[in-house]
Amino acid sequence: MKSNYRYFLLSLLIILLDQGIKMAVHHFMDPGYYGQIELISPYVKLHYTLNPGMAFGIQLGSDYGKLILTSFRILAMFGIGYFLYKLTVNQSKPLLLVCTALILGGAIGNLIDSVFYGVFLNNAPLDAPMQWFHGQVIDMFFIDFWEGILPTWIPIWGGTYYSTPIFNFADAAIFCGVVTILFFQNYLFKQENE
Repeated sequence: MKSNYRYFLLSLLIILLDQGIKMAVHHFMDPGYYGQIELISPYVKLHYTLNPGMAFGIQLGSDYGKLILTSFRILAMFGIGYFLYKLTVNQSKPLLLVCTALILGGAIGNLIDSVFYGVFLNNAPLDAPMQWFHGQVIDMFFIDFWEGILPTWIPIWGGTYYSTPIFNFADAAIFCGVVTILFFQNYLFKQENE
């Protein structure tokens, strides 16, 4: 049972790396294109930007949309944490445990931004009803392989400007965890299905 804590330690490591990168970006980079640093020219860049919503900048519409989103993130974090605990107790496959730990660490990393950054970094939007729970998530990794107007024949988004999303370490951890689970789902959940 003692070794099961290593998956929660992996989540903690993800949180610490994520927050360390975000603090370095916040304190040592200028926001926007002027502060952009090319890592692998011209495609991979560090680009400091603030995301007021969720993945890809999607936002809920009302004044309290961010509060609703942050409240959902808190519930999801507890749900994922409990799920990871149950997986460790049931001695699930290590790959599933690692993926769930990545998702939990990434979720908590972005939750910290939403709950605290509005107050401690003063980055809540000016029209936010309060600073607590309205912090903007710091994003910085930019893989700039395409931007432009999407063709009009594409449903919903056709005719709109599109640029590759900018993401952070927590987003990458969540993405890697989810994609790995989806890719290896037959292997990971084989025991439960039989």
